[in-house]
Amino acid sequence: MAEFKGILIIGEGADSRLAPIALELLGAGRQLADGLGQELGVLLLGSGVKALAPEAILYGADRVYVVDDPMLREYVGDVYVQAAEKAIKQISPRILLLGQTSLGRDLAPRLAFRLGVGLATDCTELSLDPQTGNLLLTRSVYGGNARAVFISPAFPQMATVRSKVMSPLERDPARKGEVVEIPAQIDPSQVKPRLINRVKEEVKGIKLEEAEVVVSGGRGIGSADGFRQLAELARLFPKGSVGATRAVIDNGWWPASEQVGLTGKIVTPNLYIAVALSGASQHMAGCSGSKTIVAINKDAEANIFKEARYGVVGDYRQILPAFKEKLKELLAG
Repeated sequence: MAEFKGILIIGEGADSRLAPIALELLGAGRQLADGLGQELGVLLLGSGVKALAPEAILYGADRVYVVDDPMLREYVGDVYVQAAEKAIKQISPRILLLGQTSLGRDLAPRLAFRLGVGLATDCTELSLDPQTGNLLLTRSVYGGNARAVFISPAFPQMATVRSKVMSPLERDPARKGEVVEIPAQIDPSQVKPRLINRVKEEVKGIKLEEAEVVVSGGRGIGSADGFRQLAELARLFPKGSVGATRAVIDNGWWPASEQVGLTGKIVTPNLYIAVALSGASQHMAGCSGSKTIVAINKDAEANIFKEARYGVVGDYRQILPAFKEKLKELLAG
C-alpha cells in the first residue's frame, strides 16, 4: 500500500505567471505542511509551465512537479485529468488542494472519482485535527446560512478552496526547492471533446472577484440608470468594481458576469457596499466573506442590516451623492 505523505496543490497560471489562487493555496498549503512536518508540493500542468516553477518555490513550495506537454496548452478536461491522475498517483500526497475556479470545479470531481476519494468543494477554512492530523474542511451550507466541517476518511484528502479566503506568503528570494519533471503520458484516444475556439471575455477595469472594494446594487436601484451612480462610486476607489443581485441580472440592468451570490460569483473584498438590496441568503452566500459590509437601504428591517457592520437607512438617491463627495474629500486629503 502506498504511503500518503505531504501536501500537494494544483497550481494554475495566468498570463505567464502564477494565478492569485495558486499563491493563496501555497500559503494555506505551507501552514498545513508545517503542521504535519511534511513537504509542500505544487503540480503545474500545461505547456511552457516549467518557467513558473521558481516562483512557486519562492512563495512556499518545497518541490514543484512539472507536467509540460503541448496537449496541455488549453484546458480540456479529458486531457488534464489523465495527466493529473498519473502524476498524483506517482506523488501520493496526503492532502490535495485545488482552487474553486473554472478549472478546479471541472477537474476536481473528475480526479476524486478516479482516485476513489471524497471531495469537499468551495472550502473557506482548512485546519488539522490535533489528534489525528486529518484535514478538517469547512464550507458554507444551506445557502450560506450555516457552516459545516467535513472530514474524508480516504487519502488523499481532497478539497477545492474559495478564492481570496487564504493569504499568500511573502515572496522569499532566499528559498530553495526542487523541480521534478513528470511525463504527461496522455492517450489521445481517450480524449472525446475537442476545443474549437476560445472566446476571452473582455473586462473593463478591475475584475469583480479581484476587487478590493465592491459596490453592489439590488432590485431597489430601480433601473439600469441607477447603476451608473454605483459605477461612479466604484471608480473612486483604486480597485473598485460593481456587482449585482440575481434580480438585477434578470431585469437586464447589469451584465450577468457581474452577479454576486450563490449562483453568481463569490467575492471577498476588503469593503462591500450593499446598496438597495435586501440581503437574501442566496446573495449573502456570495459576499459573506467580505471584511467589512456597509448597507444602504430605505427599509430599516431589511436583512442586510443584520449582516452589515455599518448601515444607513434611507433612499440611496439622496445618500450616494453626499457619500461620494465625502469620499472624494477623504481621498484627496
